Amino acid sequence: MQDWATRLTGRRTAWLVALVPLLLAVAVLGLLGEGEREQTALDNLPEGMDSTLGAELREELPESDTSAAIILVTADEGRLDPAVLETVPLDVEFTVAEDGTAAVAVLPVKTADGGDASDAVEELRDTLDESLPEGVTGQVSGPAAIQADLSAVFQGADVRLLLSTVVIVALLLVITYRSPVLWLIPLTVVGIADRLAAVLATQAMAVLDVAWDQSTVGILSVLVFGAGTDYSLLLISRYRDELRATPDRFAAMAQAVRRTTEAVLASAVTVVLGVLTLLLSLTPTTRGLGLACAIGVVVAAFFALVVLPATLVLFGRWVFWPRVPHEGDTALVDAGGFWHRVGVQVGRRPAAFVTGSILVLAVLALGTLRIDTGLDRADQFLDEPEAISAAERAAESFPAGLTDPARVVTNADAGTVLERVEATAGVGSVRVTGEGNGVTQLDAVLEGASGSTEARDTVLRLREGLADLDDTHVLGAEAEAIDEAEAAQRDRMLILPLLLALVLGALLLLLRAVVAPLLLVLTVLATYAASLGASWWLFTRVLGFEALDTSTPLFAFLFLVALGVDYNIFLVTRAREEAREHGSREGMLRGLTATGGVITSAGILLAAVFAVLGVLPLVVLAQIGTVICIGVLLDTLLVRTVLVPALAMLLGDRFWWPRRVAGSAETEADTPVEAQARA
Repeated sequence: MQDWATRLTGRRTAWLVALVPLLLAVAVLGLLGEGEREQTALDNLPEGMDSTLGAELREELPESDTSAAIILVTADEGRLDPAVLETVPLDVEFTVAEDGTAAVAVLPVKTADGGDASDAVEELRDTLDESLPEGVTGQVSGPAAIQADLSAVFQGADVRLLLSTVVIVALLLVITYRSPVLWLIPLTVVGIADRLAAVLATQAMAVLDVAWDQSTVGILSVLVFGAGTDYSLLLISRYRDELRATPDRFAAMAQAVRRTTEAVLASAVTVVLGVLTLLLSLTPTTRGLGLACAIGVVVAAFFALVVLPATLVLFGRWVFWPRVPHEGDTALVDAGGFWHRVGVQVGRRPAAFVTGSILVLAVLALGTLRIDTGLDRADQFLDEPEAISAAERAAESFPAGLTDPARVVTNADAGTVLERVEATAGVGSVRVTGEGNGVTQLDAVLEGASGSTEARDTVLRLREGLADLDDTHVLGAEAEAIDEAEAAQRDRMLILPLLLALVLGALLLLLRAVVAPLLLVLTVLATYAASLGASWWLFTRVLGFEALDTSTPLFAFLFLVALGVDYNIFLVTRAREEAREHGSREGMLRGLTATGGVITSAGILLAAVFAVLGVLPLVVLAQIGTVICIGVLLDTLLVRTVLVPALAMLLGDRFWWPRRVAGSAETEADTPVEAQARA
């Protein structure tokens, strides 16, 4: 009687298993397309925070669908001729600076979804360019322009990110397989999985009214390509091994699927549970990212375990040309090679390798002792946009907080609120900018520069002074930064321990042991600390950043832990399989020999894929990509291929305690590892 793997990849059924999902995927892509949802200004604000409550109250104002654009006109040299301002065809009143070199005006502009005023800001900039004479520069800043420039970062970003990811994956697959044909099959399968995941995820979020932003689909694509290609590498590596032992390629593929399914499913389930912890975040778009990534990993695993083996087996052995595996060829696990030699060296002095690896990770982790989080808006872009440069120029001639004032929204008596705001230390000026439906909005220009400690202290004093008034809230960039930092701290305290518990639970169930899962989780934590510390040194000493974005530690931890456990699972499941026949120490050596190349290839590919996030000129994505890239490389080249084997060889049977693996009763001195160590 045929088992499920044989039916999946059988001579008569493989074409059906391959073709039906691919056709269904193409049909879904053609009929549905990516989901759509009307974005709101609340999507990126953490629930329950003062600035979020203020944004909700502000929506009751009649002009809630407007945002402030700050028009700045400056003389390139000397003082500004006031007559120039009359040539600007806008219904605004300019205020000339005391130094006479600049003038500003505030203009409310209509916003679209999520507070985006890109079209209006673009029109303003065109108007200024056309109406102002040479020697005079017109720029647009303020909340409306900052949001518009942020949106511009993502124009065409999905296409750039996808193309960059595909190129990187294709190049690394060609290098890995050294075949002009083989790489096309996994790349095509994973590429279709990526597009299907984007459609299914956005459609699901639209139906469930879960928020997402422009970066969600980009991160989802990177994750699907990374995880899907990792699973494909594991499957194809095992398939190549089985072809060396089996004359029938269909039987070889069935055996490869049986051998890899446990590892891939365990990895996928762990990653899915890990990213679903983001549903506990206070920020709506973070919850959307968690749901999208969970759907993406499910799709990637399905295509890697079902569609890829059925598709690949339809082609003959020739698809591996020029390195075609033949029956009778030496299996990778018996062929020796680089990773076998590494394992032998580790087996000779495991304690020394454990100590050395821990010292390297500890030194790199020292940077975590100095990390600061919280980027102001001026530091969120890799390439400085006009809204930021204009704000910096305005601060030279006007109060520093003019272009991005603090905003007070209240249901209380407007006069009382106005008096208290005016009396707050650090507030330069305040005016009423909106009234209606019992709600009043006041804009307070802060004396402190944007992102400064002085400005944020002023916001805290404002909140303290207005705390006893009902429905009175302080919002704006500085207030939102304070609330985002508090929400990020809460998310980390809740999600990080839960994620670790889920990973530990998954490893306990998979290995049915205690010591190995605990050690593996500790190595994952060490990798995260080392990558974050090394990245902090890179950001501050090389790239000139002063802080990490508040979301960087959480997202980096999530993806490093959830994806790093993949390599743990790939290695230890193969080591456990080999240990049943060869004993614990020899089993780990054989497991490293068999999977070292796969783990290295998968890790380098995954690191490169996440580094692709740097093609977007947004600091937070570049930081997340950098931390994950460094972490995956550390995990691949040091932790999973040196530290974990050294721990296993040092502990022997105790590594699998309380479980015993068949074959482990043999004396340690009789294992090939010891024999080679003595040689």
